[in-house]
Amino acid sequence: MDVELTYDMVGARLRGIGGAAITYDQLGSRPRTLGSWTLEYDRLGTRLHVVGAAEITYSKWANLPRTIGQWSCEHSRFASRLLRIGPHELRYDQLGSRVRAIGPLEIFYDRLGTRPVRVRLPGEGESLPDDLLLALFLVLYWEEEKETAAAARRG
Repeated sequence: MDVELTYDMVGARLRGIGGAAITYDQLGSRPRTLGSWTLEYDRLGTRLHVVGAAEITYSKWANLPRTIGQWSCEHSRFASRLLRIGPHELRYDQLGSRVRAIGPLEIFYDRLGTRPVRVRLPGEGESLPDDLLLALFLVLYWEEEKETAAAARRG
C-alpha cells in the first residue's frame, strides 16, 4: 500500500498523511491536529507534549523524547539520531541524514531528496495503522524541528 504525503502550496508544511489531515495554529507554525488526534504542547509551547491519548516525555537535559505513551524511545550513542520508537526501528540512508524506514514502513523522497513524498507499507489497505501513523508523524515532525534549529544556528 502506498500513502501520499501532501504539503501546502509552498511545499513547506506537511498537510496530510494519506487521509489524515494535519491542521496548524493561526500563525501556521505548529501542527494542532493529526486526523482526529489533538496535538498539545508544553506550557512554553516549544515541545510537543501530547498526540491524541499518547503523552510524550522528554529527557531533562538533552530535550530528547524518552517515551510516547507506552513506547520507549532509543537514541544513538551521542544522541545524534533516533534509533527506535517502541517496536519500530528507524533505518537511515548511507550518510545517516535521512530516515528511510520506520519498522515496515518505507519512506520515499522527492527528486531533490529533501522532502518525503510517499510511504509504502507491505500489504493492502486504505490507510496506515494508528501506531505507524503516530510514529511516522513524530519522526517527520522531529526531523523538521531539527532542520529548523540547524538553519537558525547557521543563519
